[in-house]
Amino acid sequence: QVQLVESGGGLVQAGGSLRLSCAASGSTFSSVAMGWYRQAPGKQRELVAAISRGGSTKYVDSVKGRFTISRDNAKNTVYLQMNSLKPEDTAVYHCNADGSFRTDALGSYYYAGRYWGQGTQVTVSS
Repeated sequence: QVQLVESGGGLVQAGGSLRLSCAASGSTFSSVAMGWYRQAPGKQRELVAAISRGGSTKYVDSVKGRFTISRDNAKNTVYLQMNSLKPEDTAVYHCNADGSFRTDALGSYYYAGRYWGQGTQVTVSS
């Protein structure tokens, strides 16, 4: 069983930055892939970024060059550094664990695992 606790959300002006953290319980953190998803009002949940257990990363096109996902296995924590935030980044951001991270000739893919955090609200004002 894995429990995930997100933090770091808040209200920021467009162009600003936030860093989200997701602290995971359990001793198997270093062996699992992790992902960040977001869900805006009236929209479906979408993958924002993912990181494999080896540190390979994947980003949705809309955040490439602005967001960075990283992990600290010693702290059982995954981070999402968000820079140059835009109003369209406003959403509830959820951490996901134990997903499937795959890479082929066409790119990288992350399929959500069974563990979800409760979410943290990110609001970007214009």
